[in-house]
Amino acid sequence: MGVDKIIKLVGVLVALVAGVMGGFAYSALAIAVLGLVGGWFIAEDDRSRFLIATLALIAVQSGLGAIPVVGDYVTAALGGLASLFMAAAVTVIVVGTFERVKP
Repeated sequence: MGVDKIIKLVGVLVALVAGVMGGFAYSALAIAVLGLVGGWFIAEDDRSRFLIATLALIAVQSGLGAIPVVGDYVTAALGGLASLFMAAAVTVIVVGTFERVKP
């Protein structure tokens, strides 16, 4: 297992735990840093799909609260994942812009 997979798995785990638990000390910073670093490892062919998935996750995350018993937990977990994906999307956008601008 490479460094990229480890960073992505740790990022998802931290985002899910922070979302369900309501956060922990420096959870927002950990999610942001793991997202920014994890975005670096997204392949060029997967960037468009990743950005579309990020937009879909942002759109869907808050609509699941009406599910009885587990709705709030699912919404919180998806909120943590959305934060992770948004941080990674920043890196994807910056890297894509840099690749298009550089000579």
